[in-house]
Amino acid sequence: MKKFLLFLLLTLLTVTGFSQSTTKVDTIIRNGVYESHFNLAIKEPLFVTYRLYKGGGDCSRTAFRFKNDTKIPMATVKDYAASGYDQGHLVSAEDYAYDCVADEKTFRFYNCLPQTPNLNRGVWKKWETEIRKESQINELYIIAGGHFTTKITIGNGVWVPTHCFKVVQDVKTKKIKHVLYFTNNNEATCTIMTLEQLEKTLGYKLPILK
Repeated sequence: MKKFLLFLLLTLLTVTGFSQSTTKVDTIIRNGVYESHFNLAIKEPLFVTYRLYKGGGDCSRTAFRFKNDTKIPMATVKDYAASGYDQGHLVSAEDYAYDCVADEKTFRFYNCLPQTPNLNRGVWKKWETEIRKESQINELYIIAGGHFTTKITIGNGVWVPTHCFKVVQDVKTKKIKHVLYFTNNNEATCTIMTLEQLEKTLGYKLPILK
């Protein structure tokens, strides 16, 4: 009985520690285009926030590469090499293609999560395109991030989200337009949720405009 209780206690502590390590924002990185709510343990952002109005443009991104322009330890190109995962933008590069300086700033590892090709180039991209169309009419506030329910890593301990999410809010009316929850696997499905459902799933509150 004592051994069972000890096992149960250790299990609870492990689960609690796992949960806390993947839901805590340790620092916020601001680069003038977006804010990255960064978690040191997973070496990447939990989520990013930004505003978008009339996104899109003609800026060429062929010379842009992901990098780290901070002193904060985070993912590197080597971590992604031969991993099978894409360097998945949270703030879409295409959103800022009207301004090449801002566009280049989306290529940061604090704006990046490992995404399967089927997610990054499929339903995630589809929704990026749809949201960008909506930004032609109204200014939008967007939160995009990852959810880590299992410890999967690539490279030197960079975590892979089991799911990704997007919340889209109208800046003027404060109305929530979309709450999207994606599986980060080969199926790459998208579930439409309420904000309350998403926050309950994530285990923390998101910085929605009030």
